[in-house]
Amino acid sequence: MNRQDRKAAVSAYREARPQAGIYAVHAGGLLWIGAAPRLDTVENRLRFVLGQGVHPDAALQAAAAAGYRFEILERLDPETEALSRPRVLKERFAHWLEATGGRAL
Repeated sequence: MNRQDRKAAVSAYREARPQAGIYAVHAGGLLWIGAAPRLDTVENRLRFVLGQGVHPDAALQAAAAAGYRFEILERLDPETEALSRPRVLKERFAHWLEATGGRAL
């Protein structure tokens, strides 16, 4: 990668808005629902923590030992104002918990 391409990639990364949303983890026949202000990082974080065996939810840690599936359920509108984003994320999280009957992460 030349210098100009690298600069363009760094600039694009800095200008990109983080995508908030709701995600699900399917493991051992069970379902966990989580909300994240940055969906682009949550899957890697989850993979790392489960791989290390140190996830705070012992039931998820045990169920994920045999494998798990990560799924993004909903992405918030990128035009959602920054001040209202946490409230909207919380509301959508509650909706998905109720709709799916999953466990909260």
